[in-house]
Amino acid sequence: MMEYRKLPHGEEQISVLGLGTSSIGMAEDKEIEAVMTMALENGINYFDMASADATPFPAFGRALSGQRKNVYFQIHFGADYQSGKYGWTTNLDTIKRSVDWQLSALKTDYIDFGFLHCIDEASDLQHVIKDGILDYILQLKKEGVVRHIGLSSHTPDVVHMALDTGLLDMLMFSINPAYDYQRKGEFAIGSVGERQDLYRRCEAAGVGISVMKAFSGGQLLNAKTSPFGHALTEYQCIQYALDKPGVLTVLPGVRSCADLKRILGFINATPEEKDYSVLGTFAPQEAKGVCVYCNHCQPCPAGLDIGLINKYYDLALAGDKLAKNHYANLERQAHDCIGCGHCDSRCPFHVGQMERMRLIRNYFGD
Repeated sequence: MMEYRKLPHGEEQISVLGLGTSSIGMAEDKEIEAVMTMALENGINYFDMASADATPFPAFGRALSGQRKNVYFQIHFGADYQSGKYGWTTNLDTIKRSVDWQLSALKTDYIDFGFLHCIDEASDLQHVIKDGILDYILQLKKEGVVRHIGLSSHTPDVVHMALDTGLLDMLMFSINPAYDYQRKGEFAIGSVGERQDLYRRCEAAGVGISVMKAFSGGQLLNAKTSPFGHALTEYQCIQYALDKPGVLTVLPGVRSCADLKRILGFINATPEEKDYSVLGTFAPQEAKGVCVYCNHCQPCPAGLDIGLINKYYDLALAGDKLAKNHYANLERQAHDCIGCGHCDSRCPFHVGQMERMRLIRNYFGD
C-alpha cells in the first residue's frame, strides 16, 4: 500500500512516491498516458511538471480526465514550454503565457503548488520579487488559482532567504548521499551540516520537501560513476531521502511503464532492500558521529525508537516548537535507555548513541 504524508500547511495527503517528468517526454504519447494511468492506479498523486519539453502536458491532460481531484501538480513559474522545448525565464509576461499554456494543456483551471522555478542565486530571488513574479503568484493564490506556494532550488543559502519570507509551503530540493556527503561544492552546493540544517529548518517551519535528483542523475546507481565507487540501489536512495526531516515525497523520473513498475516495487520492498547503512563505510569525516535517523541500530533492546528520538531532539534545537510535544508523546523516551551499547555497536555513522541519550534526557528534562 502506498504511504502518504500530510502537508504541514494544508490538509493534502501526499504520496511518498511522486513522479518526475524530466525524461518522460522521450516516450510516445500513448506510453506517457499509460504511465500516468499506472501511477494513479497505484496511489501516486503528486506530479512535478518541470519537464524537458512540452510533450507530457497534453498527454497528462488526456489521461487525467475525471481524475483531477486525485492529483497534485507542481507547476513552475519560470519554466517556459511555448516553443515545445523547455526554457528558463524570469520575464513576467512570458511566465504568464507559459502558465496559461500549461493549465490549458493539463485541462485544469487551478494549480496545487505554484513554484518559483530554479532559484539558485540570490539575484534570481531578487528578480522574482522585484519583477512582480512573486506578486503574480500571490495574486493567483488570492483568486484560488494557486493553492500553495513553493520554490525549487539547489542552494541552501537562497532557500533560507526564501524561507525568511514565511510564504513557502513546499520546497523542491535535490537530496541524495552524493550531494549530502561529498566535499563542499564537489557535487552540490552546501556542506553536510548546511544541508542537514536546511532539512531541519524546513520541518520546523512546516515546509514540506519534494525531492529531485534522488539518484544523482543516475550516477549513484553505477559503481563506475558513483562518487563513492560503490553502487546504491534506487530503493536505498529513495529511503535515504524519505528519512530526511521535512521530506514528504520523492520524485523519480521515469521514461516508461517498465521504469515506473520498478520504482513502485519500493512500496513492498523489504527493510533490507531499503537499508542504506552501507553509506557509513564511505561517508566523509565530517559526517561521522551525525545521526541520520536510518534506524540501523534497531531493534533497541529497551524498545526505543532511537532515530525518532534523535530527530525530535535535533528539531527542537533547530527551533521547532512542536518537537518537544512530539517527544513527550513517545511511548519510550531517552530516560528509558538501559545503556546496553547495542546501538553504539550497530551505528554505521559511529554515533555515540548512549551519550546522545544522556544529552537528550537532560535537554528535555526527563
